[in-house]
Amino acid sequence: MEKFSMEREGSELILHISEELDHHMAMQVSRTVDVQIEKGNVKTLIFDFTGMTFMDSSGIGMVMGRYRKMSYLGGKTYVTGIGEGVDRIFTMSGLYRIIPKYEERTEKI
Repeated sequence: MEKFSMEREGSELILHISEELDHHMAMQVSRTVDVQIEKGNVKTLIFDFTGMTFMDSSGIGMVMGRYRKMSYLGGKTYVTGIGEGVDRIFTMSGLYRIIPKYEERTEKI
């Protein structure tokens, strides 16, 4: 399975990231997602972390950077599929204070 993939559903961009989100992967994901956001008509960015086993500070930075970009453009950012280890990182970093978490992707609708 690829380490990350994207899908579009109307104005939603869903980013699936599995396994590890380290510095190298964070840079690759940032570039790819930014291109899609800059093409326009992305109102909602959803990070689906189902299957992710590791995330370091560069992963937090990648999520924050995309959140800032979406906020600037008037869009929303959500996370789903958060496992125990990544949940702890999100809690300790304070990301949940600005980015909502959903157990299922369809919850927010």
